[in-house]
Amino acid sequence: MVEVRTRRIQIVGSLICLKQYWKKLVNSENFNENDTNFYCEMKRREREGKLKMLQGIVESLTGKKEDIEEGQRNKIKGKVVLMKKNVLDFNDLSASVLDRVHELVGQKVSLHLVKNNKLKGKVGKAAYLEKWITTIASLTPPEDTSYNVNFDWEEEIGVPGAFIIKNYHHSEFYLKTLTLENVPGHDPVHFICNSWVYPADKYKTDRVFFTNKTYLPNETPAPLIPYREEELMILRGDGNGQLQEWDRVYDYAYYNDLGDPDKGQDLARPVLGGSSEYPYPRRGRTGRPPTKTDPNSESRIPVLMSLNIYVPRDERFGHLKLSDFLGYGLKSIFQFLLPEFKDLCDSISNEFDSFEDALEIYEGGLKLPDGPLLKSVYDNIPLELLKDLLPVDGEGLFKFPMPNVIQEDKSAWRTDEEFTREMLAGVNPVIISRLQEFPPRSNLDPKVYGDQTSTITSNHIKNRLDGLTIDEAIKNNRVFILNHHDSLMPYLRRINATTTKTYASRTLLFLQNDGRLKPLAIELSLPHPGGDQFGAVSKVYTPAEDGIEGSIWQLAKAYMIVNDAGIHQLISHWLNTHAVIEPFVIATNRQLSVMHPIYKLLHPHFRETMNINAIARQILINGGGLLEATVFPGKYSLEISSVIYKDWVFPDQALPVDLVKR
Repeated sequence: MVEVRTRRIQIVGSLICLKQYWKKLVNSENFNENDTNFYCEMKRREREGKLKMLQGIVESLTGKKEDIEEGQRNKIKGKVVLMKKNVLDFNDLSASVLDRVHELVGQKVSLHLVKNNKLKGKVGKAAYLEKWITTIASLTPPEDTSYNVNFDWEEEIGVPGAFIIKNYHHSEFYLKTLTLENVPGHDPVHFICNSWVYPADKYKTDRVFFTNKTYLPNETPAPLIPYREEELMILRGDGNGQLQEWDRVYDYAYYNDLGDPDKGQDLARPVLGGSSEYPYPRRGRTGRPPTKTDPNSESRIPVLMSLNIYVPRDERFGHLKLSDFLGYGLKSIFQFLLPEFKDLCDSISNEFDSFEDALEIYEGGLKLPDGPLLKSVYDNIPLELLKDLLPVDGEGLFKFPMPNVIQEDKSAWRTDEEFTREMLAGVNPVIISRLQEFPPRSNLDPKVYGDQTSTITSNHIKNRLDGLTIDEAIKNNRVFILNHHDSLMPYLRRINATTTKTYASRTLLFLQNDGRLKPLAIELSLPHPGGDQFGAVSKVYTPAEDGIEGSIWQLAKAYMIVNDAGIHQLISHWLNTHAVIEPFVIATNRQLSVMHPIYKLLHPHFRETMNINAIARQILINGGGLLEATVFPGKYSLEISSVIYKDWVFPDQALPVDLVKR
């Protein structure tokens, strides 16, 4: 548009000058009386020639003006919506300045339409984002910025099916959409991009985005097929080298980065995946070099870079304000709080000697001693969000809101009704299954583990079945089991050799006429002291309210709850949700084009999964991480999940099959 206006000004100026010259020629009719007729005739002819020449120039200029207007009508107007990096990252405000410098020296952002003709779509002329220098985004992230772009239009090109974008700036930006508003004979053409575009020198091939249409592979327009195939090859990578943040590679690797053997055997962990001993779902490859101690283990990145572990940039958390809080909050906690709390453990290790002490986390928080150590913690927390957890006004550390169940009665959690209510309405109801045989049997190999059949008998529960026999109750679908026996028994000797002590457990439940569950019995088991081949040593506990029996019953419930919480975190939550879905995320991006209808169906469900899992490997499920510090299997936590994964069957995850199975 600037070129058109400039050209029009030039034309108008030229016409004004020509008009004045024309007027001068017309008024030059007067001749000197001494001039001969021949000379006068020559002057007339010269004047007429000049007038004709001027007329031709005027017609030519008028035609030029019309050609420009016609050329403008033969432009495809586009609008690009993106987010600049400096809007999203306050720590890189220099990106804005450098990008503008690049614009001034001609290093712009160019776009080329891919036309639907020839074997490989013909690439159109470059068009550039307009007014990058003069367009300033809001300082409140995230803020969209719109830019106009005008493409040349040729009649034979058809509807553009893709476009190529080249970023010659200093920094990356998040490209959201491109909309072509006046494609002749067609509705607006939309491209939904939602992808980070790095400087062109970071890529070996051009970035290509496809129109917002779905095509099965055999239905893809012929000009787009080479681009579609090339894009998938890029996403698969070549399996070599350490991946960088601008790489867009979805590749597979084993869970070989959980341990840190270079820091000692206490932090060494087995490789999960790729073996019959430790099967496991695949994770995304990062390509980091191996450790010095164990060539099969991948080296870990420093804690200070804990949130920068590689995943394809488009899989990372969105830059919403909440994500920024969480991101910087996690950095602060894991970089500063945990080391300080480790040093403070001696002063708070006896805080839970009684239930009254435990209730302090709701009523006053944990009191930490004043001093330089605590001051260091405060100084390294940049967010008010975290300072709410670490108040400086005399309140305790980690003060939590009072749970509803104990707001009126601090002993309400001890009842059997609340025990089963939380079991069913809490975080891990998906393990509960209908009891189909009595007594419950084990699936462990009897040659290795001996007889692991439950020791619960009908005498333990016969008076608690509302007048039914156990066979009648089972037949009427009234008896259920929460079974954490087989999953824990193989590891009990190793777990109990640490500071943690636990049991394998089976819990029988009865469905009452009012629709509520009640506990029938809890069986706690240990390996036989003479060896695994001799089976289990088990004891059965039944509900009691008073005296020693009541206290023992409370302890039996506590052991069951600890088991259920640990299995929830390791199996139901981590393994069966996060870990098993990551290979599907990788496979979808490697095998299905963004134009594939199944890709478009799955993509929203995969959002940020790889990023969450990568951070988990770095600070949650790693050797010595939070999970090992809080879940009862300790250093064997991920090993147990690997052993349990041996029984994972893909078709069983379908909801109808899962419900029937349970």
